[in-house]
Amino acid sequence: MTTNINQVAIFGGGCFWCTEAIFKMLKGVLSVTPGYSGGTKKNPTYNEVSSGGTGHAEVVRIEYDSSVLEYHTLLTIFFGSHDPTTKNRQGSDTGAEYRSVIFYSTPEQKKEAEKFIAEINASNEHGALVVTALEPLKEFYGAEDYHKDYYDKNSGNAYCELVINPKLEKVQKKYGDLLKDLYKH
Repeated sequence: MTTNINQVAIFGGGCFWCTEAIFKMLKGVLSVTPGYSGGTKKNPTYNEVSSGGTGHAEVVRIEYDSSVLEYHTLLTIFFGSHDPTTKNRQGSDTGAEYRSVIFYSTPEQKKEAEKFIAEINASNEHGALVVTALEPLKEFYGAEDYHKDYYDKNSGNAYCELVINPKLEKVQKKYGDLLKDLYKH
């Protein structure tokens, strides 16, 4: 029997433009797709999600090769690249659509994420606790085409320079050994 090494993780860490750009840098990541999950509206649009009425969060769907990159490593990057202690907010982006959330698709993913969060909270006993939600994956809806590869297509705009670039630099500095050669400095 052959084991499928291609796995999927779905994370919401605020704006999906930032999250997509971060995870695309990692060795073993095959694709990153921005989208929406966690709400009640079928096939939501960006305008519907950003209005706050759908219950969906901006997320990324990460397909990765588990023989190169472990789920635990994805969790490390996820928690190290956004503020998991602020409810419904990342920087100036506010609302439930920007919540910190992990959508798990297997019992193993749920267990590993629970353990990871418990370890962060235990190591930070006097700091803010992690508020990242763990939710079972029900549906993932891909975002409109103009959101895909947003950073690559718009790296010179102010949002990318002021918000995304510092996050990318942080990941490049802290996790350089995990990056594809293209993203190493």
